This record gives sequence, structure tokens and C-alpha cells, in this order.
Amino acid sequence: MPTRSVMPRVMLQVRAALLLTATLLAGAAGAQDADRHAGYYYPPITSQEDYATRAAVMPQATGELRLGFVTGLAYQQNARPYAPPFVVFAKGETSERLIIVAIGQNGFQGLYQARAVLAHMTSMARGTPVFREKGLQDVLTFLDLVRMLGFEELTISDGQSFAHRITLK
Repeated sequence: MPTRSVMPRVMLQVRAALLLTATLLAGAAGAQDADRHAGYYYPPITSQEDYATRAAVMPQATGELRLGFVTGLAYQQNARPYAPPFVVFAKGETSERLIIVAIGQNGFQGLYQARAVLAHMTSMARGTPVFREKGLQDVLTFLDLVRMLGFEELTISDGQSFAHRITLK
């Protein structure tokens, strides 16, 4: 039987071991959650970058607003007389991850075409009232707009061979 002086030391060691185990498990769960969509909606991430946005997150940026944005984009695409070349959706606990995946035979043929789609979406974003009213249509991009809405990252993929993640800061 341990003496009284040994018991507190043993308890401290047990506490430290439990804390270390909990920390390691939380880190592993966080890493798994951060990439849980890879392999389901798109292939594993093949490249990534950080984008320093030039606009702040709007105070009213909520998960509901982000879902409304994605729903609006889907509605616009579905109103066209042809099938959309890509789909846009939000994932995450508060819909903070924006995902764009090419569909069909005419999807992105690589990262450069995916970037061209983002540039085209910038053209569309520059026509929005939020850009025009503030005189920012020549300054901000689609990535700035999605950051203003509170998205933290954007993943764009051809749905087959590449997935590029952009972290919005």
C-alpha cells in the first residue's frame, strides 16, 4: 500500500496521463473533422493556399445567411436551360466551409480552369449591391465576398483528380 506522500504524486501522474490522452484524442478528432469531406464529396486535398481577404466578416454573417447564399446560387444555376457545370454547397457545423465541385463531362480540367471559374464568379460578385454601394467592385473578389459572409475556407475540385483548398484569413 502506498504511503501518503506517494499517493499525491501517483494521482498527479494519472491526471497528467489522462490529460495527455484527451489532448491527443481531441487533436486527432479535429484533424479528421477538418478533412472529413475529402473522399466523399471530392478527392483528398492535392493543393492548398491561404488568401488574405481585404474585407471583414459582416456582423450579420451567420450559418443561415451562408446557407441562403448557397441556395441562391443553386437557384440561379437551376433556372438556366442547361445542366450546371458545377455544384456549390456549404458544410460544417455553422456552414463555414464552401465547396465547389465540377460535375459532368465538361467539368474543370485542372486547377487553372477552377481558378478561371473563381475569376468568373468575381465578375458576378462585382455586380452585387454590397460591392457597388460601397464602391468596391474594382477592389474585392469572390473570395472576399465569401469571407464577408463568414466562410472560413473554400474547396474547389474537379470531383475526380484534384481538390484545392483556400483558407480565407
